[in-house]
Amino acid sequence: MISTADSNNQLARIKAETLIESLPWLQRFHQKVVVVKFGGNAMGDEGLQRAFCEDMAYLRWVGIKPVVVHGGGPQISARLAELGIESQFRGGFRVTTQQTIGVVRDVLRNQISTSLAAMIQAAGAQATVLNGEDSNLFRAEVVKLDTSDGPVDIGLVGEVRQVNPRVVFEALEAGRIPVISTVAPDVDGQLLNVNADLAAASLAIALGAEKLMVLTDVPGLYSDWPNRDSLISEITAQELEELLPKLESGMIPKMQACLQAVTGGVPQAHVIDGRTPHSILLEIFTLSGFGTMVLR
Repeated sequence: MISTADSNNQLARIKAETLIESLPWLQRFHQKVVVVKFGGNAMGDEGLQRAFCEDMAYLRWVGIKPVVVHGGGPQISARLAELGIESQFRGGFRVTTQQTIGVVRDVLRNQISTSLAAMIQAAGAQATVLNGEDSNLFRAEVVKLDTSDGPVDIGLVGEVRQVNPRVVFEALEAGRIPVISTVAPDVDGQLLNVNADLAAASLAIALGAEKLMVLTDVPGLYSDWPNRDSLISEITAQELEELLPKLESGMIPKMQACLQAVTGGVPQAHVIDGRTPHSILLEIFTLSGFGTMVLR
């Protein structure tokens, strides 16, 4: 029978070994920027939200500079339903109109960003709420949905074309964690709804980030979904480019974001299962890693 003292000593040794294992990663990422795209099921679970925000605070306190980018599809749909406005989707994209873009902006910034920032601050770090409008952070351009029948208009939906990261650098230098939602003006000042995965990739490139991490609702990238034995732990940009057309539609923007990031100069990009508490720390600080890593 193991005594309480022996059990405590064993637990202490495990903790010490974990801390020592993290040392090379602490050294590698010290004072480096890590962009994290937060989304998926984790956004709808308060416990997972809290664990994520604790991870962000932990990274900041050990000398890493996290930047959070998030979406919020379910929350936007819920708010539109409250207002009696039906949500419409085409090809996985929300059809965004003049009537809905203001709702999108307010839910993302005033509901989700504010809540995440409060949780980060409760975990012991300071946070700054931003979106693409602040200090010309993002400039976007309207895009249409490519279909087999030709381009389809999906309204005020855009992609980031320019990034001015000054306001993010200022927040990081002040010791704060930027929490960024992805609406952005076009050249005429019209606000557009922007895909958060791809916006996170553009921001990671502009910041010279060491890593992009994209939270998903699956353990990682599968080469032959739904065959769960086909989970890929590591893939090169060239291999991913060849695999991309074969992926499920939900994974395509996430993997496009990873591909865009690494081809744009970010050394590594990851897709990680956001349903696992503290998955960010598991990926950064363990030898085995977590999810799928994309390399140049």
